[in-house]
Amino acid sequence: MRVVVALGGNALLRREERPDAAVQVKNVRAAVDALAPLARRHELVITHGNGPQVGVLALQSAADRSLSSPYPFDVLGAETQGMIGYWLLQSLQNALPDRQVCALLNQTLVSAADPAFADPAKFVGPVYDRAEAEELAAERGWTVKQDGAHWRRVVPSPRPQRVVETRLIRLLLNSGAVAVCAGGGGVPVIRDEQGQLTGVEAVVDKDLTAALLAEALDADALLLLTDVPHVSLDYGTPDARPVGRTTPAALRAERFPAGSMGPKVDAVCRFVELTGGMAAIGALEDAGAILDGAAGTVVTPSGRDIGREAPQDLT
Repeated sequence: MRVVVALGGNALLRREERPDAAVQVKNVRAAVDALAPLARRHELVITHGNGPQVGVLALQSAADRSLSSPYPFDVLGAETQGMIGYWLLQSLQNALPDRQVCALLNQTLVSAADPAFADPAKFVGPVYDRAEAEELAAERGWTVKQDGAHWRRVVPSPRPQRVVETRLIRLLLNSGAVAVCAGGGGVPVIRDEQGQLTGVEAVVDKDLTAALLAEALDADALLLLTDVPHVSLDYGTPDARPVGRTTPAALRAERFPAGSMGPKVDAVCRFVELTGGMAAIGALEDAGAILDGAAGTVVTPSGRDIGREAPQDLT
């Protein structure tokens, strides 16, 4: 099978963890422990989030008095692709000494007219309480929104249209390599009036890019792996209940937060609707079981009604 896996930024740097390099390297190694068995059995493409990491670099850049202005988000996205890609590349090479592994820097084409530029919604950086978030917003010109029990900075997240280097990724897969690519959804770029690519101040949602890439690569399965075991209806309430196997139509009939689970649901539904393949959302450590249909929220064209069974009861 050809499998595209999207690692959530919070799977690599968990909430409340300090964003030290050593902490993230440890988490990357744990991620590779879960993914290496898949790579041994399947063609594997790995994408990853960068929300926490790009937020840290943005803070550093904003505080650097040697700069006349902070680095733009397309540049910060490229930095995090290199950083996280390096950690994943090295760990995968150590775990799979008989396989070639490539970490590739990618650009993702977006539309300059995307309405997301007028309505920032993508969470980046660390969490704050409301008072601190509002103080930082006033001081630095940020837009902040509530993220669960906390508050975080948000930036524009235009919808991905195409991964510019898709054909190169396909060549890597056809050669037998494991490809690490489209980190953070890819560096957001637009085409100007001369047809030239140029970066824009935004962060592309990595799950939507992963779905787009999986479709373009004719993948059989798309796995969105994060720090929760499944999608939940009425999440965060006493009535919360897990979603096991379901269909795109049933999943789209529910409401999910736009800044967190919403894009994941949109991504898995889009992939299944367009390809007829299988897509799933679940915990990183359950990667193998999710692909086998034994864990997580599994979306297929003929899945069962939403919320009827626990995630472990998918037969």
